[in-house]
Amino acid sequence: MVEELVAAGVTLASVGAVYVMAAARVVKQYERGVVFRLGRLRSEVRGPGFTMIVPFVDKLRKVNMQIVTMPVPGQEGITRDNVTVRVDAVVYFKVTSPAEAVVRVEDYRFAVAQMAQTSLRSIIGKSELDDLLSNREKLNQGLELMIDSPAVEWGVTIDRVEIKDVSLPETMKRSMARQAEADRERRARVINADAELQASKKLAEAAREMSEQPAALQLRLLQTVVAVAAEKNSTLVLPFPVELLRFLEKAQQGGAVPQQVPQQAPRQVPQQPVQEQLPPLAPRLDSDADRSNSRQD
Repeated sequence: MVEELVAAGVTLASVGAVYVMAAARVVKQYERGVVFRLGRLRSEVRGPGFTMIVPFVDKLRKVNMQIVTMPVPGQEGITRDNVTVRVDAVVYFKVTSPAEAVVRVEDYRFAVAQMAQTSLRSIIGKSELDDLLSNREKLNQGLELMIDSPAVEWGVTIDRVEIKDVSLPETMKRSMARQAEADRERRARVINADAELQASKKLAEAAREMSEQPAALQLRLLQTVVAVAAEKNSTLVLPFPVELLRFLEKAQQGGAVPQQVPQQAPRQVPQQPVQEQLPPLAPRLDSDADRSNSRQD
């Protein structure tokens, strides 16, 4: 009798150990457990730590609650200004409702990945190239809203979306380089023109100051000669200002007294009519005939 009791106790202990081993589950800190009992979802979500389920009746599915970093493959598209680009992005999301993430969608990771690719293509078609290159913050917010709208029903929240890279064709890169070069050249010309304008104003002020003191011009000339002579050249260039020539010309005109030449009245020559100046033609012919007759006699 005792042996039967001992055997029964050992058997019960073995069955209990097997039951405990089959029913025991451990949920990690970053996980939550969703229990299905005979295929029906239990409302209670198991927290982290040790938990027990009914073997062969309950089924525990663990859901990761950490933030997931999912790279979005590069998507090619045509922007609104007809430029072909390839855009890569990164999506950061996490599960907020483990039960809905398990029940509402078959694979929430695959669903979020497909939605991110579709939304990225849509953003490329609605945006211009300049927005993709310079205004990425606004595009990131729009892309986040497009992905987050259907993901909320799946128990998933989109934490952040970042556009990682924008690839352009080589022809477009060369065109943009030429555009940037032309813009920089334009700004350089504007800066040079502004510098010339300021220099001309300063030179005009200096000229007005030197006009009040003629000796200042001579001092400036001597400074120029000293600057040229300091270069250790065999040839000395001596500039001669034009203003000095004008000054000497004015001084010469002021010292010489111009002589006044008396003006004579124009002589009037009487004009004769044309008929009086030319003798008549007939008498000249007669005189020639008489001369020829006299020579014959």
